[in-house]
Amino acid sequence: MVLKQPAFFDYYWYMAAGIKDRVIKIRTALNVSQREFAKHIFISQTLLGAIELGKRNINERTIQLITAEFKVNREWLLTGKGEMFVSPPPDLQLEKLLDIFKQLDKPLRDYLLDQSKGLLKIQHDKNSKN
Repeated sequence: MVLKQPAFFDYYWYMAAGIKDRVIKIRTALNVSQREFAKHIFISQTLLGAIELGKRNINERTIQLITAEFKVNREWLLTGKGEMFVSPPPDLQLEKLLDIFKQLDKPLRDYLLDQSKGLLKIQHDKNSKN
């Protein structure tokens, strides 16, 4: 005699399988590594990798951290319905740049700003040629 799990477990497994794919989509949309994503939600990269591979289930705490830290729509994370983000997601590269900028002395800040203006001009010139 083979015992079949109740439908609840089938539903839970289905939900967990979809969540792992949506976690990957969030991380890809944010353009961050597993290491950086995991750091922001206070879990190890190993655990995040196991979640993404479907080897570990995601727990409620991690769901809450993902939705809060990255402004992810909880309904989308759980079911795939609705928009991925409830508001524009944080720009992690900008946050990293601002953190570095704040640590620089004023002369280096001024230098960085001048270089950034030069890069912006190069980009503008390149785009206007196309």
